[in-house]
Amino acid sequence: MMGPRDAPETGPRVSVIVTCYDLGRFLDEAIGSVLAQTFQDFEILVVDDGSTEPETTALLADYRRPKTRVLHSANRGLPGARNLGASNTTAPYICMLDADDKLEPTYLEKTVAMLEADTSLAFVSTWLKTFGDEAWEWTPERCDLLSLLDTNVVNGAALVRREAFLAVGGLDESMRHGCEDWSLWLEMVARGFNGAIIHEMLFLYRRRSDSMSRVMMRDEVYFENFRTLIQKHPESYRRYVGDLVLRREERIGSLMSAVHDLEREHASWLTPALATRREKFHALDAKAARRARERDRESTLARLAEQLEQVERERAVERSQLVGRLEEMERDRHAERHQLLARLEEMDRDRQAERARVASLAGKLHTDRQRIVQLDAARTDALCRVQALHASMSWRLTAPLRVAYRWCYRLLGRQV
Repeated sequence: MMGPRDAPETGPRVSVIVTCYDLGRFLDEAIGSVLAQTFQDFEILVVDDGSTEPETTALLADYRRPKTRVLHSANRGLPGARNLGASNTTAPYICMLDADDKLEPTYLEKTVAMLEADTSLAFVSTWLKTFGDEAWEWTPERCDLLSLLDTNVVNGAALVRREAFLAVGGLDESMRHGCEDWSLWLEMVARGFNGAIIHEMLFLYRRRSDSMSRVMMRDEVYFENFRTLIQKHPESYRRYVGDLVLRREERIGSLMSAVHDLEREHASWLTPALATRREKFHALDAKAARRARERDRESTLARLAEQLEQVERERAVERSQLVGRLEEMERDRHAERHQLLARLEEMDRDRQAERARVASLAGKLHTDRQRIVQLDAARTDALCRVQALHASMSWRLTAPLRVAYRWCYRLLGRQV
């Protein structure tokens, strides 16, 4: 791999490729987060992936921001738009940012510094925080091959060396429904291009109702994408299938333990709390009985009863949701396990068939060799016989007869 300063300094160090399809309402925020970076040696290329939304097309028709240019294209899908952007930039480092996401101000400074300091790294990712419809944090610890085979632990805006990106052929443009970046990191790590994760919240990922990450988690889409990953990286999944199953079993065990903890919490905390509420209710009821106005007493009782019922309903809903999620994950685990085992059996059958074909060809080759040896022996024996005949006394004695025979044919006009 080239060192960080092997290439001539003829342009920016980082190309930030911002893909945009009908997301013009968010674009200024994304571009603004790049322009606000503490590391300023970059260019920005906005790839308009065939947007049709009037607001977006009007914005991109004459979009002017510092260090920024726009490339218009027919709709190619996210991986195709990113590949197009990479082919139209030249910086040694590439950052691919969706038009609705943002970078913290030190994102480029810290990721570039890590790639500059360690030439064995091909890409650097970070932790992320979500914003928009949801707010939570994502903190993967490592991005080795086993971790990537299990789940995508690299954020989509990870800074990657251009030469490594091109060495694996870029993103698979057929994966238009998601996981194309997961496949890219898998391919890179499988080929020896290592990555690292900075344990800081430097990437801001917007969650929307129609975010691709939500679409990808639908059962049929997720399983299809995961099947594609297995087909693209069969050797890696075959090698680590046992470890992957164990990781999934550990995860399911943790979820079962969490459900058990909730059940214990229900028994140790909620039940006593409900009993306390009931005691308070009875105390209030007794106090209300002493009141002169029956209407106030009934109102208080009704309010407390409603509160108790609301708490019980909420707990019932929470437990039902957790149990449903556990059952869903159990089904997912069985389905994934079945698919992996079926694929392994199919690969074993193919390998056995290939071995049988090779053995058949080897047997045929051995037979042909024996036949050649027999033919060579017969030829040698025939030559020996001819030589023996020419050396015999009868051959010499009949020589005049053969000469006379030839002359007779010549006199008759025939050439012997």
